[in-house]
Amino acid sequence: MSLPHAASTARRTHRFTESVIRGMTRLAREHDAINLAQGFPDFPAPDLLKDAAADAIHRDINQYAITWGATRLREALATKYGEWYGLPVDPNTELTVTCGATEAMASTLLAIVNPGDEVIVLEPFYENYGPDAVLCDAKPVFVPMAPGESLDLDRLAAACTERTRAIIVNTPNNPAGRVLRRDELQGIADLCQRWDAYAVTDEIYEHIRYEGDHIPIATLPGMRDRTITISGASKTFSITGWRVGWIIAPPQTTDAIRKVHDFLTVGAPAPLQDAVAVALESLGPDYYAGLARGYRIRRDLLFNALVAVGFRCTSPQGAYYILADFGGLSSDDDTTFSRWMAREVGVTPVPGSSFYNDPKLGRSMVRFAFCKTETLLQEAADKLLAWKPSVTA
Repeated sequence: MSLPHAASTARRTHRFTESVIRGMTRLAREHDAINLAQGFPDFPAPDLLKDAAADAIHRDINQYAITWGATRLREALATKYGEWYGLPVDPNTELTVTCGATEAMASTLLAIVNPGDEVIVLEPFYENYGPDAVLCDAKPVFVPMAPGESLDLDRLAAACTERTRAIIVNTPNNPAGRVLRRDELQGIADLCQRWDAYAVTDEIYEHIRYEGDHIPIATLPGMRDRTITISGASKTFSITGWRVGWIIAPPQTTDAIRKVHDFLTVGAPAPLQDAVAVALESLGPDYYAGLARGYRIRRDLLFNALVAVGFRCTSPQGAYYILADFGGLSSDDDTTFSRWMAREVGVTPVPGSSFYNDPKLGRSMVRFAFCKTETLLQEAADKLLAWKPSVTA
């Protein structure tokens, strides 16, 4: 029996499911398993940030900030991009502070994409990108990029058409950990210019790298006025629950993005914006180098355990995830295997199919997050190694 019209839902919502990642977090809790599914750190944020947030609250910074971001934070961000990347940014006309990078991506696409446009998504991809395009009544076009391999620029070029409005670029990449090289980014830039398209870049893991350099595509020739740069404080400062992200875009594009952002969320939390500004002003290169150093240790600990058990995987160049092939360990599909791991091994990953448009491409893959304490990762490694005899006998 069909639902009455008032009880039916929009067709665009029928094309995607709820977050698989957050669903696996619930499963981990159900089985009291170690949650290596969702990418949130289980260790404290820097004291400087916590003290600054508490101070901002005690100073009664409790009301709305400017919709597109507190002045202090926008100025701190403009200074950072100038000093780190040589990228001049006008904090008044080119910067929008959002409720995390997730809202930033949604606001961006809603501001630049029209119904019927095409948005190119490199896969494996973070699970929000496709649905974000669908919410715009656009068509996501998926271009595979095998983990550990170079971007196939010929294949990417073949996917571009006169309807291509944007190419979404995520470097360092979630879930595969690739850091795109300059020649790969230049190839993307050439295609954006050829087809008059935007590069929409998710750079949330910009400071979590083990190999390669982070090169904002906006710094490449001809790309300043057709790049929308997205990042945030969540991963760099281990504050995923604070929801402070940002967008850098040309003034006319920023104007459109700010309108969408205003009606979606009004603004990010005011006292937390102030605290992030303090961190940007106060934490220097040593902090960022230490961040990457600490994550390298965690990466190696988990990677070595996965390889020892029999997973096939490539050591990530950046971000804090390992995409692992379990085909040599089980004939189950990725969802069944992930649920079994949570229940029987006590370690919860994310099914790999959630990072691919064609689920078959991720059928034998799972993603593990290593943004956890070394103690917890060692416990996970011990559980994995204890399981090894039962799967190799």
